[in-house]
Amino acid sequence: MTKFFLSLHVLAAIIAVGPVTVAASMFPATLRRALGAPGDGDASTTLRTLHRICRVYAGIGIAVPFFGLATAGSLGVLGDTWLLTSILLTTAAAGLLLLLILPAQNRALNEATGSAAPTPTTVAPHRLAMLTGLFNLLWTTVTILMIIRPGSTTGA
Repeated sequence: MTKFFLSLHVLAAIIAVGPVTVAASMFPATLRRALGAPGDGDASTTLRTLHRICRVYAGIGIAVPFFGLATAGSLGVLGDTWLLTSILLTTAAAGLLLLLILPAQNRALNEATGSAAPTPTTVAPHRLAMLTGLFNLLWTTVTILMIIRPGSTTGA
């Protein structure tokens, strides 16, 4: 059963987290292009698509920790430091995505497409790029922890 849960966990991570990291990373550059040419319909369409990818795959991404916990339970490593650290970093990445990145993308999309008037809290593309970079760094760290598993006695 462990191999089954591990396979689902890895597939969910690749299928859900991968598209979010790529789409979120592309969003700030596309936002710069859209803000630089307000009438650019292609940039606006691309922004909408990237934001939708981030939203949809963030929802699908809930499967990643679900299958990860099932795998950890079957391996008997739920109390291991590397796993607890991974859970903490995954929670931080999810919080960053849900509380900062997606709302900022939504505001930026509304401003760039003319759906909302610019406000003093206009989304700066460089700030969104920084948040996305931090999100990607958190997921990279979690991936490394999942592979190396420092202190693990379960092999591999």
